[in-house]
Amino acid sequence: MSFLRLQNVTVEFPLYRGSSRSLKKSLLATSTFGNLARDALDRISVRALNDITLDIKSGDRLALIGPNGAGKTTLLKLLAGVIVPSIGSIVSTGTVSSLLDMTVGLDPESTGRENIILRGMFMGIRPRDMRPLSGEIAEFTELGEYLDMPVRTYSAGMMVRLAFAISTCIRREILIMDEWLSAGDARFIDKAESRIKAFVEDSSILVLATHQLELIKQWCTRALLLDQGRVLMIGSVGEVIAAYEELLSNADPQNSPA
Repeated sequence: MSFLRLQNVTVEFPLYRGSSRSLKKSLLATSTFGNLARDALDRISVRALNDITLDIKSGDRLALIGPNGAGKTTLLKLLAGVIVPSIGSIVSTGTVSSLLDMTVGLDPESTGRENIILRGMFMGIRPRDMRPLSGEIAEFTELGEYLDMPVRTYSAGMMVRLAFAISTCIRREILIMDEWLSAGDARFIDKAESRIKAFVEDSSILVLATHQLELIKQWCTRALLLDQGRVLMIGSVGEVIAAYEELLSNADPQNSPA
């Protein structure tokens, strides 16, 4: 049975180490969020997530809600295994498919066909297991002869087509998504969205970060409200959306995200 469990997890990213007192003072003075800190080695770090304990069980469809900079993408990367906690622990069972930055692992100098194998290796799929999937991936991209050309010659839409087709070639038990994907040009979007919906329906766990509240109401059963790297609330979708809207309405305009 699939699950994701975080225990007192904190994630910090070091910004720099140096002797620029004025810059340090400026950063610390202008930060009203309390997420910047200086350690004994004179390094300044930003705390992206702060002491999060969370259980996500099989059957959960969890939405991550919060303003820009709340820590949603960092939490997704943590759940996907892209980053590790600075403090605390994360335990999980079940295969994970993360639809975050799908173009990571593509080599611009290699052809589309070569990148199918390379990106598969980046996803942890052995070449001998990836090769039988290459034909279906190639057909889904609708790139034709371009698959034999270097990826650096692709348009942005062609790159997304290739990356999307590779990233969704195998369905996993846990699906991690940052926004609902719209892949490539308008003609391709319907096919891509159909595949995404099938992925969601087949997954044991879905974790979705998005600002599209109607999408959350359609697909999610629980929601988590993040702000400044802290969990403010976990509950039903309706309750958390109401709390999120209240948070936005009470926000100081000077500190609100653009």
